[in-house]
Amino acid sequence: MVDSPHHTERLDAIFHALADPTRRRIVGALTQGPHTIGELARPFPVSLAAVSKHVKVLERARLVRRRVRGRQHVCSLDPAALAGARDWIERQERFWTERLDALEALLTEESRSGSSPKPSPRSPARGSRAVSPRKPKGGSDG
Repeated sequence: MVDSPHHTERLDAIFHALADPTRRRIVGALTQGPHTIGELARPFPVSLAAVSKHVKVLERARLVRRRVRGRQHVCSLDPAALAGARDWIERQERFWTERLDALEALLTEESRSGSSPKPSPRSPARGSRAVSPRKPKGGSDG
């Protein structure tokens, strides 16, 4: 399955947002329920403005929703946004599990038969190239 450009942008935003340890801790706090910016900022040695900027990154990735209640900004987690990232990770895991299982089967068969696997006729062995013979440098052809 090929991801659409829109889907790729969404995944990039999610992984970018989660790449920062402070934002991951904010997401972790929000798994316990909604929090105000002040509550989210409490464990960090940074300003409310800095935490608010982190929350904006999480909002752009659609991981967090913010609603204003009077003078307070209350943040909540949108777990559905993580579904796209989870689905992508699961596809990668299936792909690599299948590849590694095939490699294991090939190596097991090789060790039982005592022979080396032959490269597939449809593609050259990894690292090999079709190379035409070279003429010696500085020499004559005749």
